[in-house]
Amino acid sequence: MTGKKLSVLSNGKAPAEEAAKRIRDRWGDNPLADCDVVVAIGGDGFMLELLRRHHGLNKPFYGVNCGTVGFLMNPHDVDDLGERIADAEAVNIHPLIMRAERADGSIKEARAINEVSLFRQTRQSAKIRISVNGMVRMETLVCDGVLLATPAGSTAYNLSAHGPILPIEAQLMALTPISAFRPRRWKGALLSHDAVVRFETLQRGARPVSAVADNDEVRDVVAVDARQDNSVKMTLLFDRGHSLDERIITEQFNH
Repeated sequence: MTGKKLSVLSNGKAPAEEAAKRIRDRWGDNPLADCDVVVAIGGDGFMLELLRRHHGLNKPFYGVNCGTVGFLMNPHDVDDLGERIADAEAVNIHPLIMRAERADGSIKEARAINEVSLFRQTRQSAKIRISVNGMVRMETLVCDGVLLATPAGSTAYNLSAHGPILPIEAQLMALTPISAFRPRRWKGALLSHDAVVRFETLQRGARPVSAVADNDEVRDVVAVDARQDNSVKMTLLFDRGHSLDERIITEQFNH
């Protein structure tokens, strides 16, 4: 170990708590304000929660996977954790910021590391107008939903919706429809990282829509604005040779 002070956080489940105890016993545990590296033990969802909650710390996060996929995490083995953290590769990411207006006039803002998504709330398809930088680009999208993904999030729900995988350093965002009915052949768009996207719900009384920033949901939205928040930088640490960029490249060749 190179003398880095760790702050160890777990999702509270038994495997994560066991790993956390081993790490604390060997390398110690420090308050968040005093640490050099935050060690997050759990799954991708836990890492996303911590990044949103503690983005103001300006500390790097190293994930230990005790979840299922663990795309944002490192392998569970903690025996050589100190050496791996000392040799880790850093990746900087910027979240999206969502500003959602509800039918009652209330406004909610939330950040998303992966994506901002809109979904139909009932059996009726959603009807959504899409504007980019103040210009209407699609008057009516009839769909189950639509999402705006960061490069870090392009291999998450965006990929499941058949959106493009983006290299982590790409100055792009992916705008991807979810089960588009009209226009049926529209596959989405690649947008500049500094684009401001506005979604407006149409026929909202009969076709209510919810908006979700990662897993933070706002129901019955009237309009949603989403953009990259360049004022916030989050740093993730990955074992050398297994960086997020490498994982994204590998994912493109998986079948």
